[in-house]
Amino acid sequence: MREEEKIDAGVLFCPGDSELRAMKLRAHNLSAEYNGTFEDETEKRSLILQKLVGNLGENAFMQGPVYFHYGCHTAIGKNFFANFNLTIQDDARVTIGDNCNFGPGVTIVTPLHPMLANERLAMRDKNNVIKRMCYAKPVSIGSDCWFGANVTVCPGVKVGDRCVIGAGSVITRDIPSDCFAAGVPCRVIRTLGEKDSMQNMPEVLSDNSVI
Repeated sequence: MREEEKIDAGVLFCPGDSELRAMKLRAHNLSAEYNGTFEDETEKRSLILQKLVGNLGENAFMQGPVYFHYGCHTAIGKNFFANFNLTIQDDARVTIGDNCNFGPGVTIVTPLHPMLANERLAMRDKNNVIKRMCYAKPVSIGSDCWFGANVTVCPGVKVGDRCVIGAGSVITRDIPSDCFAAGVPCRVIRTLGEKDSMQNMPEVLSDNSVI
């Protein structure tokens, strides 16, 4: 089994494997190339993202800088917006739905390391070769979600559709659809509904209207 296949299987793999290192180097270089562009170089940015992200829906905008670990392990839906400093450490698969908006500093991580220091330093593979190993769990984020600034999504988490995640939250467990959740660790505060409509905030709504 190739090391990338081990990632998908959820078992220990060696991040120092030559094939994986080449994939990461490509993603890191493309991320750096994107970060070196100007915001109005839209065509150049689009071409880089098409190479960098495994599956990217139409009308995506990433303010930059961005940091993808593999890139090819990430799938993002249409109408995606990410503010400054998006980081996606996509050893395992990362899936983001349509119409999602991320504030500055959102981080998604998938890798996990052994808890014991000696096991974190080195493990022995089936061929009796000593290697540094880790494992990873996929992350899934639904459609129509809004993440505030500096949200961190931990390995293995699933966030449902139409969720709002408060700034600075650390998501360590699944969040069901239609929820406002916040905190460290992140927890559901309440279910979202008509009471959250801008119609109930006329001082903010001003002379605008809800569609």
